[in-house]
Amino acid sequence: MTVDHDVRPKEEQAPGGEVTTAALIGYAVAAVGILGWFLFGLLVQRQGLVDSVGESAGAAFALLLAVSVVEMIRHNRG
Repeated sequence: MTVDHDVRPKEEQAPGGEVTTAALIGYAVAAVGILGWFLFGLLVQRQGLVDSVGESAGAAFALLLAVSVVEMIRHNRG
């Protein structure tokens, strides 16, 4: 047996997936920063393609971890 989400009261339904303008700007800044980090390692430090990709991927994963921890804290507060 399945339950439709329309049957549940509004308080129990998951919030909508709207993304704010501030979040979109943050995503764009993060993407430009990761790309800049990759290009800096590749062109300025001359550390090679694989090392530059690995370093920028590590920075991206660290950023994702930080965002998830902040969102978990925000979610548990309210």
